[in-house]
Amino acid sequence: MGRGGPRERREPTLEKVSRSDDLRADPDDRVGGRGSRRRSGGGDGPRKSAPRARKVRKRRSLLGQLFYWSFVFGIWGVIGVAGLVAYNAVQLPPIDQLAIPKRPPNIAIMAQDGSLLANRGDTGGRAIHLRELPAYVPKAFVAIEDRRFYSHMGIDPIGIMRAATRNLSGKGNVQGGSTLTQQLAKNLFLTQERTFSRKIQEAILALWLEHKYSKDQILELYLNRVYFGSGAYGIEAAARRYFGHGASQVTLAESAILAGLMKAPTKLAPNRNPDGASERAAQVIAAMAQEGHITEAMAQVALSHPALATRDGGAGSINYVADYVMDVLDDTVGAIDQDIVVSTTIDPVLQGYADKALTEELAKQGAKFAVSQGAMVAMDTNGQIRALVGGRSYADSQFNRAVSAKRQPGSAFKPFVYLTALERGLTPDTLREDAPINVKGWQPENSSRQYFGQVSLTRALALSLNTVAVRLGLEVGAKNIAATAHRLGVNSDLQPNASIALGTSEVTPLELTTAYVPFANGGIGVQSHIITKVRTIGGKAIYQRKGASNGRIIEAQYVSMMNTMMQETLLTGTARKAELKGWQAAGKTGTSQDYRDAWFVGYTSHLVAGVWLGNDDASPTKKTSGGNLPAEIWNRFMREAHRGVPVQSLPSGVWRDPGQPPVPPGGVPMAGAPMDVTPPSRGSDFFQNASLPSGRPVPPANVGAPLPINQAAQSQPKRDPNALVPPAPVGRRGSAPPPSEKSLFDKLFGG
Repeated sequence: MGRGGPRERREPTLEKVSRSDDLRADPDDRVGGRGSRRRSGGGDGPRKSAPRARKVRKRRSLLGQLFYWSFVFGIWGVIGVAGLVAYNAVQLPPIDQLAIPKRPPNIAIMAQDGSLLANRGDTGGRAIHLRELPAYVPKAFVAIEDRRFYSHMGIDPIGIMRAATRNLSGKGNVQGGSTLTQQLAKNLFLTQERTFSRKIQEAILALWLEHKYSKDQILELYLNRVYFGSGAYGIEAAARRYFGHGASQVTLAESAILAGLMKAPTKLAPNRNPDGASERAAQVIAAMAQEGHITEAMAQVALSHPALATRDGGAGSINYVADYVMDVLDDTVGAIDQDIVVSTTIDPVLQGYADKALTEELAKQGAKFAVSQGAMVAMDTNGQIRALVGGRSYADSQFNRAVSAKRQPGSAFKPFVYLTALERGLTPDTLREDAPINVKGWQPENSSRQYFGQVSLTRALALSLNTVAVRLGLEVGAKNIAATAHRLGVNSDLQPNASIALGTSEVTPLELTTAYVPFANGGIGVQSHIITKVRTIGGKAIYQRKGASNGRIIEAQYVSMMNTMMQETLLTGTARKAELKGWQAAGKTGTSQDYRDAWFVGYTSHLVAGVWLGNDDASPTKKTSGGNLPAEIWNRFMREAHRGVPVQSLPSGVWRDPGQPPVPPGGVPMAGAPMDVTPPSRGSDFFQNASLPSGRPVPPANVGAPLPINQAAQSQPKRDPNALVPPAPVGRRGSAPPPSEKSLFDKLFGG
């Protein structure tokens, strides 16, 4: 319609509309849509902010998801770690039942003068307190192993992160993050395996230790338990092993060596790798200076004077002593559950003399005589062992030949034969025939294959004539000889057959030496011993030896006779190389078949000593007899052992002026020891109880008193038994041999 008329009305239709006629709202018509933005912007171009907004929304969404999942995984991680810790904690004993394991007991073995000979036990040294150590010793360990020790609670997260960073960066050596407390926990409670489970248990135990003990207590436990290499557990054992003195005496340079060992105890041991140990010690010194534990001046002094390890004490003969003490200790005090101190009879000076005499003479002459081993025992007249050497080198062989090696003593066993004969009525002047003998097919003979007819017992023993010894053995009975030897101190089983007279039953150097003691002390039986007292480290007595003996086992007159006879062995017999100037000395040589064993056991009124030489495989030597190398070793030792000791005579022994020319007692000196002959079958009882008829002379009227020598001697002025030089030369027992016999002996032996 026009302005004044009606308008035309248009009805809507349902006809199909095109996409442009879509009834949905156009995006431009929406509030904030493209159209409105264009209209409001006054321009027709598209806006650039829309894609940026979408990116922001997307980023926020990703951050939210990341936070969410991180939180979720974190919770599960905490739960997982807690479960893992709980699982490993369950594997440990209940915390309320945990206790520090007892430290293995240490046995400190002391000499007669109170000095330390050796430590024995799993640790090798006593427990030591921090207060006993110089201040720089614990500080060295803290500086190089755990510089935050006094500030952390057993676990050091900062130290762990520092070690992890260094390990991941590849700078320097791989480091561990374990604290001293963790290391102690590992040593006390755990194995050395490297597993994640063990590290968790280590951390748990470290926290418990920190809760239970103070820092100083933890450090003290650590220093007494950790391994320092070379078999040393604890700082006391390590100080003695490497430097020869206790931990309380270590220097700054030595403490740096010890602290440096914690990195690699075996690899850095100063006795094996001195260069590596010194290099590591320099790092310890630098760390101590950096932490302010020492001054720069102290550091420079320590670096300019590095510590050097002493000679390995494991090679010394004193270890034979320590091993023997440990063997005896179990029977003496039983089980040990605490640190103890064992006082012994060993004289460290005499031990040194014995060790030196044996090892140096073997080094000098061992190859010449084809001798590789030896042993030596020295004891006083009360049976106290003063020196004991069980072999040539403890480092090469720990077998203690002095107490464990059973070897044939040869003629060193003959004194028991002659004593048995004297106790049955014979005297040193009794004559017996030195001539070939046949005992049921066995024909022992002298090494020279020469015989001297009727000879006195004194001469026969001095010259070690085998046929006379066998005749005496058959005369008095093998069982009686064995009983005499057992009475005097031989403990080994002895075969009571005819060959016992030549020493074919095996004995040890210790028991044979012990059996000679009654000759030196006047006839009193002794029990050889090495332990005198055992006490705890706190001083409580556990064992105290009482001065008991076996009482008189040889009558005085027979002691006098035996000493008179055995003196001649050193003066005119087979052991002239053992003669001890200025002292009355007696003894007997011994040589087994084929020169497999060589012995000399001799004594004064002050000391008894026995020497054995041979080879462990019982192979023959190059004519090593008791009269050469063993006698020389014995003489070298005894000269030193008697230096400065007041001179004393043997019990009722016959004195001789060492400066006078020898006068043969019914015989002449013999150069070298005759070889003892063993029967074809060792240990056979074929000759048991064999005997030969023999007249037994009636004992002289003066039995029990020193025996007369000869008319010349009886006319001499009465001597002072304690005088070093008698008023006049004293002759010898017996009469001179016929000129023809002496001439023959001189011809054979160069007498």
